[in-house]
This record gives sequence, C-alpha cells and structure tokens, in this order.
Amino acid sequence: MMRDTLLAIIISFAVSAALGPFVIPLLLRLKIGQTVRDDGPQSHLAKNGTPTIGGLIFLAGIGVVTVVFRKKYPSITPLIFLTFCFGIIGFIDDFIKVVLKRSKGLAAWQKFSLQFIVTAVFAWFLVKFEGQNLDMILPFTGKMIDPGYLGMPLLFVVVLGTDTGANFTDGLDGLASSVTAAIAVFFMALAFVLGGDGSEAVAVVSGAVLGGLLGFLLFNAHKAKVFMGDTGALALGGYVAAAAYMMHVQLLLPIVAVIYVIEVASVMIQVSYFKLTHGKRVFKMAPIHHHFEKCGWSETQVMTRFTVVTIIAAAIGLLAVI
Repeated sequence: MMRDTLLAIIISFAVSAALGPFVIPLLLRLKIGQTVRDDGPQSHLAKNGTPTIGGLIFLAGIGVVTVVFRKKYPSITPLIFLTFCFGIIGFIDDFIKVVLKRSKGLAAWQKFSLQFIVTAVFAWFLVKFEGQNLDMILPFTGKMIDPGYLGMPLLFVVVLGTDTGANFTDGLDGLASSVTAAIAVFFMALAFVLGGDGSEAVAVVSGAVLGGLLGFLLFNAHKAKVFMGDTGALALGGYVAAAAYMMHVQLLLPIVAVIYVIEVASVMIQVSYFKLTHGKRVFKMAPIHHHFEKCGWSETQVMTRFTVVTIIAAAIGLLAVI
C-alpha cells in the first residue's frame, strides 16, 4: 500500500503539473474567465478574467491514478464516484456561468437536487455493493457506535455539508487547494494507522488528491494563473466526505475539516444576522476568509494561517483515533 500511495502522489502530480501549461492558455483562448464580485476586496478586481474550471487539471491526475489502480483496489469506486460526480455538477455550474454567460449558474434548487441524487447513489453503492455499514468511530474513546436510523439522514447532512464547506473555502488563491491537501495527508496517515476494509483505496486516492493539488498549486498559488472553480471545489468536498465514510470517521470531520465548518458557519451567521437586524453584519464580509482580508491580512497570510490550522486539526484528529 505504501508503494502504491507514493506512486499515486507522483503520477497525479506529474499529470497535473504537465497539464497546467497547456490547459491554462486553452482556457484563456476560450475566454473561460472568472467574474469577480464588485463588493469584494478591491485587490480582487484585478482577477477578472483569470481562467477558471482549472479543477480539471488535478482531476485529470486523479483520473489517471484511478485507471492505473482501479483493478487492484476496487474499493476506489465509491470514492471516485462521489468525487467526480460532484465535479461534474460543478463543471455544469461553471459552464453556465462562464461559457453561457449566465452569472448565477445553476439555480440553488437545481444544484442541490443534483447533489442530493448523487449522494443517494453513493449511499446505496456504499451499503449495498461495498458492504459498508454506517458505524462511526467515537473520537477519543476508541469505540465504534451504530447511529441506527439516524445513520442515513446523517450521511446526507455530512456529505452535502462538507461539499458546501469546500465550495465556500474556494475564495482565495491557493486556499482550498492547500487546506484540502492537508486533509488528504490526514486521510493517508489514517489509512496506514487504522487499516481495515477500504483503507488501501483511501490511501491511494488520497495520494492522488495530494499529488494533483500540489501540481495545481504551481499555478493556483498567489498570484493565481488559474482558479479551480466549482468543478474542483465540489469534487474536493466529495472526496473528503467519501473518504470519511470509507474510514468511519465522519464524526472527525468537524475537527479535521474545521476550516470548511468555519467557512459555512460564517455565511450562515452573516445571512441570519443580516435578516434579523435588517441589514447589520457580524463580519465585514463572508465567507470569513474575506473578513480577514478586510481586516488587513494578505491572501497569502490567510491561506498560510488557515492551512496551519488544518494541519494542527489533522494532528488532533489522528490523536482522537489512535
């Protein structure tokens, strides 16, 4: 497993790094550029026209690894299914926004409906074909608990919530890439520590995600030459949620993916408070990474500090299960 995981990192990185110089000019020629919010930080206005849908770059690396290792590790299937199906939903949303020039993309109900259907298929495949149960490791106790009838509703909440968190985190150069790369390292380490059914698949796919994101960061770090778009962000959320369920550590997500949680919570708090107080705000801007920008942090500072928080959270997450 160790050898294959290392190979997955190298292969995915090589594909992602090699594709960047070809995909980015193609996106520029096709005029697939980002439209930046006028009410955001003024420094972001210079990003107008930056190519988006760049998530295809690291998804290609993950795809190649899947082709190489799918036969050896068939349990890769549910992980890749949720990752790529959410990526396809994101691609449709991006395509409508930047190619068809409809600024809102998919309607909220359309996106949610598609995500709900994909999540249902993932749950069905996980339980019926993979023979997985929805038991969860209770952090810091070493005990496995059965959620009973709450297991399936909880799965939908966790998967859809994680995907939303990944999407909200994708708002600064390198932020979603760096944070999720740290989470991928956590899942690799967890797979080696815990072992068990599905751990080899999680380790290999996590290696592919890490390698792909490292290759993508060559072009996505500040100042970004390309954005991942919803294509990449939704795919990453799908990977994180699927890996958590494969390893039975869904209760660890609020710890390990704490940045996702904070990003979602900041939006919920901002919107709720705005409506309740008829226009007042808790944060200068939401999601919260923009709040820190408006407080004077540079994009690089926000990205670095959020990634450091994720690394420490991942260490706590490992301590919670070993």
